[in-house]
Amino acid sequence: MIYTITFNPSLDYVVSVNEFEAGKINRTVTESIFAGGKGINVSIVLKELGVESVALGFVAGFTGQELQRKLQEQGLNTDFVEVQEGHTRINVKLRSDILIEPESDGIWHQETEVNGQGPVVSEVELKQLFQKVDGLSAEDVLVISGSVCRGVPQSIYADLVKLCNEKQIRVIVDASSVLLWNVLEHAPFLIKPNKDELEDLFYRDIETKEEVIFYAKELQNRGAKNVLVSLGKEGAVLVAENGVVYEMEAPKGEVINSVGAGDSMVAGFLAGYLQENNYEKALKIGICAGSATAFSEGLACKEDIDKFVRNK
Repeated sequence: MIYTITFNPSLDYVVSVNEFEAGKINRTVTESIFAGGKGINVSIVLKELGVESVALGFVAGFTGQELQRKLQEQGLNTDFVEVQEGHTRINVKLRSDILIEPESDGIWHQETEVNGQGPVVSEVELKQLFQKVDGLSAEDVLVISGSVCRGVPQSIYADLVKLCNEKQIRVIVDASSVLLWNVLEHAPFLIKPNKDELEDLFYRDIETKEEVIFYAKELQNRGAKNVLVSLGKEGAVLVAENGVVYEMEAPKGEVINSVGAGDSMVAGFLAGYLQENNYEKALKIGICAGSATAFSEGLACKEDIDKFVRNK
């Protein structure tokens, strides 16, 4: 079974207005509420690809109950730790059109986000999550991604990967900064930085794919078995543990929404790898899943992913 962990999930309240004016009453044109969080996104796209998973993490309050209801409504399996202090956060995403050239009807599309803090996790509740992970076996895969909420130490990623190593569980990590850096010594199965995160890790501007490959290999030298670097419209690079470097371009299309594209890539890669243990096929499905999300309003659907895979 695949398990995903989202430490600080959210209800994403996405609204759009014609022209936003600060300090005044603005009325929405459209509004939607989605279950959000990187690990949750991975579980949703895995479900689209016909792969079952269990979503783990922390939820709290009435918003946490609604989050679980929405996920169960989508047919996802959940096993969250319920936190006593605080509420599952609400992230507000405001999309507005700004008229910048009245005479030519030029419009600039702007998106503003206000993200909540989330609950405060106690030591007892943190231990409950570790107990759930401790119950996994070598046949399972764990995906850990996203930021952590209050009360969760920055060592959490490294601690979980270390625990999984003892149980021979393959772990995929999608995080940034110190969260990612700290797991390397524990040899995660796969890490998935994007280009910006790669630059942040090494304090370098990275201009070419040759440089991407060089620094991906540096992360591999520091312990990661496989390093998948997402490059947006340029596709992705995989430095694999078999010694092969795979490069693949992304399908062509208009980017509508980049939120969740990286999570979709993780889901597609994992689904592809588990099918045939083939890195090239895994990379292809991963890139197509990421693109299917980027070219749509929400997360990728199976029909779009399959279409891109067939045409690649």
